[in-house]
Amino acid sequence: MIQSSDTNAQYPSLRGKSVFITGGGTGIGEVMVEQFSAQGAKVCFVDVNREKSQALVERVSQRYGADVLFIECDIRDIACLERAIAKAGEVNGDVSVLVNNAADDTRHELEDVDEDYWQDRIDVNLRPSFFAAKAVVEQMRRGGGGSIINVGSVSWRQKQTCMPVYTTAKAAIDGLTRTLAAKLGADKIRVNTLVPGWVMTERQMTRWASPDIVEEVQQAQCIHETLLPIDIARAALFMASDDSKMMTAQTLIIDAGWV
Repeated sequence: MIQSSDTNAQYPSLRGKSVFITGGGTGIGEVMVEQFSAQGAKVCFVDVNREKSQALVERVSQRYGADVLFIECDIRDIACLERAIAKAGEVNGDVSVLVNNAADDTRHELEDVDEDYWQDRIDVNLRPSFFAAKAVVEQMRRGGGGSIINVGSVSWRQKQTCMPVYTTAKAAIDGLTRTLAAKLGADKIRVNTLVPGWVMTERQMTRWASPDIVEEVQQAQCIHETLLPIDIARAALFMASDDSKMMTAQTLIIDAGWV
């Protein structure tokens, strides 16, 4: 049995479960892949970064003895995403946990957004969550239920102005979650939104989070500490496990009390 390397919660119900994660090669998704593998789940993830994804597969294999399935896929290509979900079901058994994690929060100004850019941002940050959920439903029905976790964002709750298409897409995630939860509840498929605060991933630290901004955000939080990917991944484990079996149509915010 695979054991976690720390003393945090173990979820026996995740052992052997087939888990599919989008954007699993880096950042929050990378840690989710590691943490689900540590719980004994059978993990498949998609990403566009082949080099980092393959390195992650090797690292998880060495650390936890787990065989993680990586499929290179641009989630804007819905056919590719659907094929990856089907492949995950064939290799690991019917998917019972879907984490719609992949997103791109590249900053952009209102004045610079044209129709093509708008569509591309929606195609990355919203559309795949719908079609991944749609593609996984039959697998979850065969398994007697499942958990869909849509990853949202505090950005629109903060009224941030530096990425209007991203915040629009992430606000829509809440509507998608509640609609799917109502539609799929009779099949024992739970759908919830997991909302991270400003998580200090390598991407954030190298692009936007200067030391001054990090300090400013920490002081605005109720808990004045840096939010890390592991904090979000641990919440995802709970939401995916049977311990949360009566939780659906809900939004769980992990932001150290920022909003």
